[in-house]
Amino acid sequence: MSEGRAMAEKNRCWGEPQIFTDYHDFEWGRPARDDGRLFEMLSLECMQAGLSWLTILKKRDAFRRAFDRFDIETVAGYGDARIEELMGDAGIVRNRLKIHAIIANARAIRKIQDECGSFADYLWGFVGGTPVIGGGEWPPTTPLSDTISADLKRRGFKFVGSTIVYAFLQAVGIVNDHKRDCFVFRELQGGE
Repeated sequence: MSEGRAMAEKNRCWGEPQIFTDYHDFEWGRPARDDGRLFEMLSLECMQAGLSWLTILKKRDAFRRAFDRFDIETVAGYGDARIEELMGDAGIVRNRLKIHAIIANARAIRKIQDECGSFADYLWGFVGGTPVIGGGEWPPTTPLSDTISADLKRRGFKFVGSTIVYAFLQAVGIVNDHKRDCFVFRELQGGE
């Protein structure tokens, strides 16, 4: 049997189009503990607000290019001239509030790194370092996302409402919200 057909026959939470399948199979819900990856995913979730995730995934390479591969230190240093360049970049979502939010979030992450050692340590500290097993039902918010959202806002983060934060927690595997019959859920639980 071909690898493509074997992949198609796997139970998964969602599939088509292929960009969704790839994101689901190789990224979504897999625990991320790298600050750069966490910053990228928080930024993409911020950009997604009010738009489709498909739009964001299609523009992902452009976002990476525009935001210096989501290098926290570099983005934290952006000033007015760089913001205007970003506003002129047709490859990304040109929303001034969201661009400002990403820069503010990079600056806030730097402060957390100074305080907690890493953004990852800070985030994973909310769950004792172990992913929360979700119900695979994808609620818009949870008490965990409410708590983290409130703390992020207190620390100066922008575009981090509880709904955005919950989607972020799912994306980076702090919450494993794969459906129970999904092959990724079983992989993450140590099964086949």
